[in-house]
Amino acid sequence: MKFFDEARIEVIAGNGGDGSASFRREKYVPRGGPDGGDGGRGGSIYAVADANLNTLIDYRYTRIFRAKSGENGRGRDQYGKGADDIVLRVPVGTVIRDAESGETLADLAKDGERALLARGGKGGIGNIHFKSSTNRAPRQFTRGEQGETRNLEMELRVLADVGLLGMPNAGKSTLIRAVSSARPKVADYPFTTLQPNLGVVRVDVNRSFVMADIPGLIEGAAEGAGLGHQFLRHLQRTKLLLHLVDMAPFDASADPAREVRAIASELRKYDPALARKPRWLVFNKADLLDPAEAKRRATALAKKLRWTKPWFVVSAIKSEGTRELAFAVMELLESKRR
Repeated sequence: MKFFDEARIEVIAGNGGDGSASFRREKYVPRGGPDGGDGGRGGSIYAVADANLNTLIDYRYTRIFRAKSGENGRGRDQYGKGADDIVLRVPVGTVIRDAESGETLADLAKDGERALLARGGKGGIGNIHFKSSTNRAPRQFTRGEQGETRNLEMELRVLADVGLLGMPNAGKSTLIRAVSSARPKVADYPFTTLQPNLGVVRVDVNRSFVMADIPGLIEGAAEGAGLGHQFLRHLQRTKLLLHLVDMAPFDASADPAREVRAIASELRKYDPALARKPRWLVFNKADLLDPAEAKRRATALAKKLRWTKPWFVVSAIKSEGTRELAFAVMELLESKRR
């Protein structure tokens, strides 16, 4: 199934039915009085988070959702039938905004959460409600209300505790394969990953966290270079970012420290709040170097970057150092839950 994390739709709630102006007409009941019933309520449109969905593809091609209107009231005290509501099922983590005002209508972060997107119109009132001691033959009634109409933007942000970021071919997909059962595509060319991948990392019985791997980020992403910023939204719910750095690049002219700074700059351009999230450096591909040289390079890079936060040296392809990294991440997440 294709992965779609954005969609634009139009929702049109149903109109309320009109009230009725009617009078009782029977052979042996002279001046029977008003008997016009109320109109029915128009159908509303709701969104519900469903853990069984993981893409917005259902809203990629079907763009308009229209609820039915309520029935009009009728004579003989007959009230119009209300229209059925429409329920749109979306993946957990979907954010829904009004396309015109930008207002966030719903952030469905839990399975089963429900949000009203467009309210159906109320039914009109029949003349039966206008009778009184001084108005015994009322002809007044009201029309049903118009249902709400909205243009909406839907955006999926995956739910993960930890997010991986780094340049293309830094080894993000290899790392998530090493620590979880996720099996994203791995190849020796840039931008192998074209959509987010989630993996559950189990460090012990009843101790686990969810890791998200997103496509690589490069300098100039804010201007559309590479795959741009479109996947950074999937890191906004994370509690920790693991920044993978290729410490043994094939290109001798590559500067890992410059690349780290470039990605940090892209994070700030996209969302300052995302750039302020805890971020650890993970120096990857240590298997391509002598252990002492790998340690020396990592220390030199951390010093060059003036890095004071945690950093790790790993070989994702050989699963060396990944267990220690997973335990350190787990301890941090548990400390945040306390």
